[in-house]
Amino acid sequence: MHNVHIPIQAIKGRGVSHRQAHRFMRDERAAFDDGWSALDDAAQAREDAPPPATEVSWEDCKSAITRNDSPDVGFNMGLNPYRGCEHGCVYCYARPTHSYLNLSPGLDFETKIIAKRNLAAVLKRELASPRHVPGLLAIGTVTDAYQPIERELKLTRAALEVLAEAQHPLAIITKGSGVERDIDILAPMATQGLAAVYVTITTLDAKLARILEPRAAAPHRRLRVLRTLAEAGIPVGVSVSPQIPFINMDMEQVLEAAWDAGARRAFYTVLRLPWELSPMFRQWLDQHYPDRAMRVMARVQEMRGGKDYDADFAQRMRGSGVWADLIRQRFDKTCTRLGFNQEREPLNTALFRPQALRAQQELF
Repeated sequence: MHNVHIPIQAIKGRGVSHRQAHRFMRDERAAFDDGWSALDDAAQAREDAPPPATEVSWEDCKSAITRNDSPDVGFNMGLNPYRGCEHGCVYCYARPTHSYLNLSPGLDFETKIIAKRNLAAVLKRELASPRHVPGLLAIGTVTDAYQPIERELKLTRAALEVLAEAQHPLAIITKGSGVERDIDILAPMATQGLAAVYVTITTLDAKLARILEPRAAAPHRRLRVLRTLAEAGIPVGVSVSPQIPFINMDMEQVLEAAWDAGARRAFYTVLRLPWELSPMFRQWLDQHYPDRAMRVMARVQEMRGGKDYDADFAQRMRGSGVWADLIRQRFDKTCTRLGFNQEREPLNTALFRPQALRAQQELF
C-alpha cells in the first residue's frame, strides 16, 4: 500500500488525502524525487483521475451485538451494520479499526465499506437467546448506521424492525438525515419509552463541516432532523463532539440551535487521536489550517498529558488540564442555562418480549 499524497482538489468529498499505511504493515513506502519528474507526472495523473469511488463488499457476521465494559460510556451493548464510513470525518476515532482488515485507515476507511448482510437474522437469534438480558442497545457508535449506502441497503432499518418486534430499547447516534425515513418505526417505540436519537452537530459553520465531515448531512440539515424527530414525539439529543481546540469554537451556538430544534439531552467529547489517526489529523491540519496547526496540537497534547492521545478511561473522553476544564465549564454552563439533561429517564426494558422472536424461529 503506497503512502501517496493526493492533492486535496483531486479527492472532493473525502476527508483525508492519502492512503495512510496501517500499523500492521511490515513495509511502508514513500514517494521520492529521483530527478526525472516522476513525482510531477504522477501528481498530474492523480489530478486528472476521477475521485475515488465507494466500494461495498459483503460480510456474514458471526454476531450482531458488540459488548463492552468501558466505565466511561453509558451503554454496554452496541450494534453497527457497517465497517468503514462514507461520511469521511477526519477526526473519526474508528478509522484505525480498518487496519484489522488489512485496509488503510485513511481513504480505504471511507471508500471501502463492508456491509453485514445477515445482521438482522443474527440479531434476531441473539435477542431470542435465553441468555440475553435486555438493556440499552446503542446503534451507530462506531460507524454511522445512516451513512449514504444505507438508503440502498437498508440494513439499519432491518435491524430496527427486529428490535421493534422484540420491544427492545435502543438509542441511535448519527450525522445522517436518513434517520427520518424510519420515523414510522421509531415513533411508536418512543411512545413506550423504547427509543431515543442523538444527532451529532460538530459545528454550525458549513464551510468547516464540509472539510471536517465531508459526506455527512450539512449542519442546518441536522438541525432539521432534530426538529422533525422531536415533532414526531421521539426524544432527541445532540452530541457536540468532538471538541477540537481553535477549530470548532461555536459549542454554545450549536447547543442553542439544537435546543430550539427540540433537543433536550446533550453530551460532548474532546478530540481523540488513537493509532494512525494522529498523523492523519496532523496532515489535515497542515492542508487546511497551516497557520494554526502547531497551536491546535499543543492544546490537544495539553489535554492528553503531553501526548497526542491517552486511552486511560478516566480522561480519554474529556481530557485533563486547564483547557479540558475550560471546555467542560463552557458545556456545563450552557446546558444549565438552556435546560439540557434535566429530565433524563432510562429507556424501558420491562416490555422486552423475546418469545415473539422464538416463535418465528420455531416456525422456520
